[in-house]
Amino acid sequence: MASTATGSTKERLSRESLAAGALDLADREGIDAVTIRRLATEHSVTPMALYWHFKDKDAVLDGIAERVYASVVLPVPSDGPWDDQLREVLLAVLAAIRPHPLAADLLAPRIMKSEAGLVLAERVIGMLRRAGFSASEASQTASFLLCSIVTLVTSEPGKQNPLTGEAQEDVDRSKRAKLASLPPKLFPNLLESAPYFVTCDNEDEYFARGMDFLVEGTRGVRPA
Repeated sequence: MASTATGSTKERLSRESLAAGALDLADREGIDAVTIRRLATEHSVTPMALYWHFKDKDAVLDGIAERVYASVVLPVPSDGPWDDQLREVLLAVLAAIRPHPLAADLLAPRIMKSEAGLVLAERVIGMLRRAGFSASEASQTASFLLCSIVTLVTSEPGKQNPLTGEAQEDVDRSKRAKLASLPPKLFPNLLESAPYFVTCDNEDEYFARGMDFLVEGTRGVRPA
């Protein structure tokens, strides 16, 4: 029986399962909720049992980022126009990040800490180099694109807080009231746009417009 229990614990405490649990916790309650102690409680073990895989919280956050990057399904390279290929890759990145708005801020500074992140960076930088960007320009542009996708996800109206139900409704109501109190003569455009700062009326359109900005902007600054 002891052997069976030990095997069950090891299966429950694999690096992959712990990273998955940490990401799920971050999705529910935000990054601040992810601690070694809380993760141990979620897996019904002592904190010491987690140190075989993660030495501290920062290592757990690395594991979360690694899991998100590993979920990026990159398109097969083609001979098509570089900007069309760039859009396909960025859409794949967006699809992986979009379900995790409360964990997205972890990603940009951790792209070089996992093989999946390195593969993604290599793909984007290589694409930009072939488009005519210098090594310096390509690396800076790739970093800007990733940070912009993260910001696009984390800034989606109504998705900034790990709240649900009445708590989220209270926050939204407070935002609406604050915007509605603005002097109409000074801020007519803000008042007209107020509802769209609180909730996203069309998520697909919101992300499509953001992707257009990124791709068209990259094309616009392409070296002559």
